[in-house]
Amino acid sequence: MLQLPLAWENIEHNKLYFLEQLKHIESDTDLVVLPEMFISGFTMNPERVSIGMQDKFIAELQSLCKTSNFALIGSVVIEEHNAFYNRLLFIYPSGEIVYYNKRHLFSLAGEEKVYEAGKDRLIVEYNGWKICPLVCYDLRFPVFSRNTGEAYDLLIYVASWPNQRIYAWDTLMKARAIENMSYVVAVNRCGTDENNNMYAGHSQAIDYMGQYLQEPLVGEQIVYTVIDKAIQDKARARFGFLGDADSFTLK
Repeated sequence: MLQLPLAWENIEHNKLYFLEQLKHIESDTDLVVLPEMFISGFTMNPERVSIGMQDKFIAELQSLCKTSNFALIGSVVIEEHNAFYNRLLFIYPSGEIVYYNKRHLFSLAGEEKVYEAGKDRLIVEYNGWKICPLVCYDLRFPVFSRNTGEAYDLLIYVASWPNQRIYAWDTLMKARAIENMSYVVAVNRCGTDENNNMYAGHSQAIDYMGQYLQEPLVGEQIVYTVIDKAIQDKARARFGFLGDADSFTLK
């Protein structure tokens, strides 16, 4: 989990900064999680910071994943077909990329006015895990993240969640873990932005019963945690909570 400060709308600085940090990740790491809009900060000026899917930086991330043999996840501002997306990228160690466009756009900041909303949830299969990656404001909407049919084993949030609402972040993160009986890993940025928002971070890892594996972090940190799918599988089989859940179709 890379809980790091972001230079506001300075994509060249942030690109170099994160590439350097990623070069020093421990060699036995399986998955690296970065914050939301990690090369720009959470900006409503996408035309200043957007990149394309063929951008050299993305190719550099792919190359790094290959040489380091880890997967990487984080969101960036992507311009595609004359529209802007807050796009979460999942890069496999092979360099293959799958992505999720943020569905719930943060209307308090006017995100829906400048970005196109995504429609479909993404489930990533990696190293025997099924992973559901979501972005920041998605946290407030439990229906979209509901683990129907044991669709996933790990829920990941990448975020730019400010201090003034950090109590909601901590509370809802535990709720998502408990109601979905799933590990949750959440990575938030730290530092300040151009709008005078402060970010302590509070990146964290929680198990399927809502207990901390990694308590909320404060300030600039890179932290490693280990999760065990076999233990979670046994707990799900023992308690059966997910099997008793209401069934529904989200349109």
